[in-house]
Formats: sequence, C-alpha cells, structure tokens
Amino acid sequence: MKMALNVDGSTNNNFPSIKMALNVDGSIVTMDFLEVIEKRHSVRKYSDRPVEKELLDAIVKVAQTAPSSRNSKSSAFMIIEDRDTLDALSQMRDYGSALLSGAQAAIIVLGDDTKTDLWVDNCAISATFVQLAVTAMDLVSCWVHINGRPVLKAEPAGAKAEDYVRNLLGIKDGLRPYCAIAIGYPVEE
Repeated sequence: MKMALNVDGSTNNNFPSIKMALNVDGSIVTMDFLEVIEKRHSVRKYSDRPVEKELLDAIVKVAQTAPSSRNSKSSAFMIIEDRDTLDALSQMRDYGSALLSGAQAAIIVLGDDTKTDLWVDNCAISATFVQLAVTAMDLVSCWVHINGRPVLKAEPAGAKAEDYVRNLLGIKDGLRPYCAIAIGYPVEE
C-alpha cells in the first residue's frame, strides 16, 4: 500500500514507497516505512517466546545508523536478555517500569556525555530507531524512560533511576542510561 497522510489529514496514494527491515541473517527485506510508522505502538505485555539474539543484534545494527549531532555517534546500546536482570530493571522506578519483568529482552540506550552536550537528543533519535526496527521485525516494544526519573514518584528529588541502572549494570563513567526499550513477541489473541 502506498499512501501518505497530508498535513490537512487527506491521503495521497501517489507518494513514493520507502522500504525498510532486516532478516535475522542481516539481509534486507522490505516493509513499507509508512506501514512501520502506522503499525508501531507501545505494548506492555509479551509472549513467553524468547527473542532471537540475531534479531536483537540486527536491531542494534539499525540503531547504530541513527543520525547524531556533528556525527558524534554518542549513543551506545546494551542488550539485556537475562531474566533476573530484566526483573531487577523492572524495579528501577515505582511506576512505569514493571513491564520490563514480562519482556523477553530489553535494549538499554546510553549516551556518552563526553562526546557531545547533545547526547540526550542523540539517544532519543537512537531509541526511536530501535523501536522502528523492532516493529519492522514483527516484534513489539515499549519505551521506559530512565534519565531524569526518580526511583520513587513521590520523592522527585530522591534517588534517581539512572543511578539504580548504572549500579545494577556496572555502567562505566561517561555513559549515561537514557531509556530501556522492552522487547518481545506479541501475545497471541
């Protein structure tokens, strides 16, 4: 289907198709980019089916192509598949992170604040690429924000989720956890 949404809400069926996606082996398959955009939404429940390591690696490969300020390539990625670690990550905040315990994997998007002062912006772009790649591979995801979030919602000036994640995962100085993208196969309806 080739269709574009115009600013006024009407559609244009003559819009050129843009294709994207990767196979597990790294070869290119095509999915209409606009279909990916339309299909992507946050999902908080996942099936028990493990996500293949090759797919997770391919998702990171896509995310590494994301643009960055002054081509600083300040984003980094950690793939988490270990059940105990996912469960511990789900405790980083008392709100909005519990869904990580049901995910089969997560990709932590980190920013190197020694490369650019725009690491936060670069991470947001990279995380978006992660979510689009997930969707193109018929997986589902949900963004869990880390940067700037308190562990306890009622104590906004208290302990920070970023410090919790940094300590849990042994993240080195200079790298700052920005968000976790929970990933899995959708629950069959």
